[in-house]
Amino acid sequence: MSLHHFFLDGQVLADETAPEFPLSLSPDDAKHARVLRLSAGEHISVVDAARDYFELEVVSADDGIVARIAQRLDSPKAGASVTLFQGLAKGDKMDDIIRHATEVGVDAFVPLASSRCVLKLDAKKAKSRVARWQAIAHSAAMQSGRMAEPQVLEPQTVKQAVQMLASFDCVLVCWEECPATKTIASALAGAFGEGLLPEGARIAVVVGPEGGLSADEVDRLTQGRNACPVTLGPSILRTETAGIVAPALVLYACGGMGADKKGF
Repeated sequence: MSLHHFFLDGQVLADETAPEFPLSLSPDDAKHARVLRLSAGEHISVVDAARDYFELEVVSADDGIVARIAQRLDSPKAGASVTLFQGLAKGDKMDDIIRHATEVGVDAFVPLASSRCVLKLDAKKAKSRVARWQAIAHSAAMQSGRMAEPQVLEPQTVKQAVQMLASFDCVLVCWEECPATKTIASALAGAFGEGLLPEGARIAVVVGPEGGLSADEVDRLTQGRNACPVTLGPSILRTETAGIVAPALVLYACGGMGADKKGF
């Protein structure tokens, strides 16, 4: 059975001198802990402010959680870092994409305001939406036992995104009108070499909104080194499906998502 998982953004457990100590949870996480009805003797996992990973035993949970260290855990080996540039989608679609892509393993999200986006956000609405999306990413990271919660950035224009993409090792733009048949695996092999993946490789995945990306936008987004349009197969996926499937395929090809080994 997996352990309930928490982040301690303002507490370093190595600095605790007493064998039993209170946990400094955020108000939202403290509320979540109360809902879980944790009791003495139960075990939880935490990632502290130093990004160290621990299993703790709950000593009491009557007025906040008091715990002791059961063991220090080994952090999972870091693989490729995937950032999803997701075209702004209407309704609750962005919520679902961020929630499930966090569970899959995406490390950061960049909402993309492209020409065919139905959803338009002014500065006030964007700030509110980003706060909501960050809270969703935080909750999903806790639920899935991630070592860190993904960062959700402010919405970016295509021009701004092009500038950001220049810092990535590989950029994969999902495009339903892609004339080539380059798959994610073949694009990664072309960028890094067959079966080779540099430690800490940064990969960007770009997914358009409901109306897709225009040909001009694809040209601009793929102008950098190791950047290319890719296909997700013969079926045309909805943006809320592609935003989850595409990064999952990247992570699988890089050795995550249950793959036997790194390689593509």
